[in-house]
Amino acid sequence: MSSSPKKSTWMGKAKATERDFDDLNPIITYRHLFAQNLGVRDPLRVIALCDSDAFYAACEMVRLEVDKETPLVVLQWEALIAVNYAARKFGISRMDKLKDALERCPDLKVVHVATYKEGEKEPGYWDNVDTKTHKVSLDYYRRESTKIAKLFKELLVGCEVEKASIDEAFFDFSKPVREILLQRYPYLATVPPNAPEGVDTPLPPPPPIRWDDLGWVIPIKPPPSSEQVDEENKGQEKDMGPEKVKVQADVSLSWKDEELIPTWHDVALSIAAELMTSARAQVLQKLGYSTSAGIARNKFLAKLTASYKKPNSQAGSILRNAAIPNYLKPIAFQKIRFLGGKLGKAFAQEYDASTVGDLLSIDLDDMQAKFGEESIWVYEVLRGIDRAEVKDKGSVLNKSMLASKNLPKPIKNASEGHHWIRVLAAELALRLNDARQESPNLWPKTIVLHARKGYEAGRSKQAPFPFTREITVDYIATLGDKLWKELVGNNVAMNVSSVQLAFTGIDVTEVGQQSIEGFLQSSRVNKRSREDGINSDQHFQSGNTRTLDDQSNVRPSYTCPRCNKTYRLPDTTPDVDLDVALKALRMEHEDFHFAQDLTRESDQVPIVVGTPRPLNINKKQRKEPAGIEKFFGRK
Repeated sequence: MSSSPKKSTWMGKAKATERDFDDLNPIITYRHLFAQNLGVRDPLRVIALCDSDAFYAACEMVRLEVDKETPLVVLQWEALIAVNYAARKFGISRMDKLKDALERCPDLKVVHVATYKEGEKEPGYWDNVDTKTHKVSLDYYRRESTKIAKLFKELLVGCEVEKASIDEAFFDFSKPVREILLQRYPYLATVPPNAPEGVDTPLPPPPPIRWDDLGWVIPIKPPPSSEQVDEENKGQEKDMGPEKVKVQADVSLSWKDEELIPTWHDVALSIAAELMTSARAQVLQKLGYSTSAGIARNKFLAKLTASYKKPNSQAGSILRNAAIPNYLKPIAFQKIRFLGGKLGKAFAQEYDASTVGDLLSIDLDDMQAKFGEESIWVYEVLRGIDRAEVKDKGSVLNKSMLASKNLPKPIKNASEGHHWIRVLAAELALRLNDARQESPNLWPKTIVLHARKGYEAGRSKQAPFPFTREITVDYIATLGDKLWKELVGNNVAMNVSSVQLAFTGIDVTEVGQQSIEGFLQSSRVNKRSREDGINSDQHFQSGNTRTLDDQSNVRPSYTCPRCNKTYRLPDTTPDVDLDVALKALRMEHEDFHFAQDLTRESDQVPIVVGTPRPLNINKKQRKEPAGIEKFFGRK
């Protein structure tokens, strides 16, 4: 079940005023135009949502160099997980069975997703795949998604980009649009000397906008439905031929409000549409992926708008402020994120409503009296208000990697467990190697094995993940096999139905460190040294790990900053590079502390890979959910 939406950024005692919501045509001043800090309330804010069309199917079409007119589906075991638009013309959907899809389109090209199998370093496209021995891989799709995102960032300089999922991303065009506005209309760059209110003077009227080639502009007054068009055409069929009837229907469905007086926010939308259209065209040309885009004043509306004329590889959809009310009113509100499920059902029953328009007449006080103060979030989103920021998550490091398999047939002997350990190890090896190509000093601290029997609570076992220069399937599988023996052993009654192998504590070296080995010396040691006034560089200079004892031919020593014990190389140490020998001694001792830390962490909070569980809090301390919170379950 979905977690509850974030609390609204609206401040105060949940008492709405007209100013909070009546913002479809805000007065834009020079102060707004010159602002450096562009917040979520900026009246010139422009957000776009761009997603790839039938992404998994598109990836396979690019890989196989299949023509876009070739019907193709992607199969995962017995289920269709992607259907390209050529196949959809035959009425095929993801709900269909493969047999039915082939009956509708005998020439249908069927591609099973890549899978891992034991003995292979990378996933492949095999002739015979079996869920009993293979594991699905989505690595190819992740790589293609990364390529698309990287190209978009290169093309849309100055945009804040937030990757929302494997096939879609949000773009905040506010900053580059403002720069282009001042370049294109230089008379806006300075406040007129006769401006009555100085920088708070409203901007002069904007010039006319040519929306041609910019995309589908959603009309203020929605065009007649296809049923209405058919009804109108029935009375005119005697006076015009079928060709003219078709033309009239097409014109009505693409009708635009040419007579609408434009606003400066409309100009901002048009500039963003230019940038988005150009970038999407290059993504199609260079990578072969068609995309759809929605452009509006916030994330919520951009997401809704993106599907307005999908698919369309040439144009996006644009939602002007003036068109927001009529665009939202007919939408089934339970299709809005977080308004489905129990909460949406409760609203539908309470107010006998089904569309956004049905709920617009509900007074905020009444809504809050029945659903709590936080229902102001519902009140706002129904009016197209969304103050969520677009945040670049690219720099956020994934602290873990997980490979898992829910088994169709439970494991009943140790050899089957080792088979799946190798399959999962192949996925982790590939993903870690891919990640280290982007960040060479990336490394996990721990490897964790989790096994579960049926619906029972699973058990986990973990161990440090030692550094190695070459990450191989064999290396990871060897560590995984050891954990398997410790966790499960040769228990013949194990009946393991789910296996997960994971890396945790993934991090990179600290600034100034030259290699991953520096990271593995534990940042805790360096931190403690600084706190105790000990300069670790005095002990271990880069390329010179000897202490001052070397001056008097005494064996080099190492003083641990954590336990304050001094360790000296014994006289029996072979006559080798003493720097190397001392470094090995130091790392061995630090591994001892590292293992102790892991043990303490394991004793305090058991590591359970998979769905996180809440800490064990006394039931008396737990507050019962109130308002809309009670409609969102806790995992």
